[in-house]
Amino acid sequence: MWKKKGLLFNIDDYKNDFIKSHASIPFAFHVEGNTFRIYFSSRNENGKSLPYYVTANINAGSIQIISEPVGPLLDLGKLGTFDDSGIMPSCLIKENNQLFMYYIGWNPQTTVSYRLSIGLAISHDDGLTFKRYSEGPICDRSLDEPYFNTAPYVIKERNIWKMWYISCTGWEIINNYPEPSYHIKYAESEDGINWNRNGTISVDYDQKAKALGRPCILKINNIYNMYFSYRNTDGYRVSNKDGYKLGLALSSNGIDWEKRYDETGITLSDSGWDNKMMEYCHVFVHNGFTYMLYNGNEFGKEGFGYAVK
Repeated sequence: MWKKKGLLFNIDDYKNDFIKSHASIPFAFHVEGNTFRIYFSSRNENGKSLPYYVTANINAGSIQIISEPVGPLLDLGKLGTFDDSGIMPSCLIKENNQLFMYYIGWNPQTTVSYRLSIGLAISHDDGLTFKRYSEGPICDRSLDEPYFNTAPYVIKERNIWKMWYISCTGWEIINNYPEPSYHIKYAESEDGINWNRNGTISVDYDQKAKALGRPCILKINNIYNMYFSYRNTDGYRVSNKDGYKLGLALSSNGIDWEKRYDETGITLSDSGWDNKMMEYCHVFVHNGFTYMLYNGNEFGKEGFGYAVK
């Protein structure tokens, strides 16, 4: 079972001229020893998300932030491009002397709320600064995926790049507001840039999960462990019954998955910052402890916390 350690990054303690609310989709990158960087996105005064990191000391089941936020690490894209209204880093992977940061690009829409795409930024100084790979997305809506795709998690095994990502399957008007449904798909690449998306569904809907959020993959004893967020399509913004929770799925090949909700080992708190929602987690191992960074109520409005086991 996970042991919750509370709110780690309280947004109220770090607000500045750029950071006004939220600290969403946190994930950790190991620098050296017990030193990590935790990347996340925060919203500016116009409500547009931009990427940042803080340095943290992680040791013996504890995480301590030891720096102020650094960033924004990227500026918004040019007017009209896929990331001109928001950038949210989703995962980081090391490739030779480069770091590939896969991120979510936002565009507002008219008939629905938003359109999301997957972008890539590359660092040549071990994650201190980044430059976008291209002005266009590396994965966008297509002939077979007409709505949006987003929130990738990438690993590399035997020279094969593997990506699990969110694919929207449609919108519907609920309480006079457009709400999307989405599940988790799988894609492969030879270079981490050009992706073969053949429609493989990794984790699909069921009675518990009407929409599935950003996955995170941790391989333990040759078994892929996927932690993901899931919610209902109605009432999830206000109801802890319908709001985001964390789920677990297991796979021997990374393609065929079995959901194990009862084995996730972590639930909503009775009160506080994560009593209505838990989502967008990153699970990783360091020196014999397993850590989980995650967001709580209102998609990370108060910041992010962690749990350990």
